Amino acid sequence: MALMEFTLIPLDKGASFSKYVAGTLDIVRDSGLDYRLNPMGTVVEGDWDRLLELLTACVRNLEKDSGRISLSAKFDIRNGVTGALDGKIKSVQEKSDFTLKT
Repeated sequence: MALMEFTLIPLDKGASFSKYVAGTLDIVRDSGLDYRLNPMGTVVEGDWDRLLELLTACVRNLEKDSGRISLSAKFDIRNGVTGALDGKIKSVQEKSDFTLKT
């Protein structure tokens, strides 16, 4: 399993991207994969092939509205681990002496 954090930015659409983020999140939701939106991107958990398929679908969808796209993606691939979206946060919280903002 893996975590993928990605950000897609339609560079030719001005300063606000929330409309395009919402369209991308429709695709993410429909994938059935577990995900979390954060202020700077989206984190999705799944196997490698499904994550790449999802990323491709999101890019192809944004290409319908934008002639220039910036894509940033990073992956955490760890065999045998599931539930990392919540588990990684929980692990840090257990080691912290204050309640984390999530």
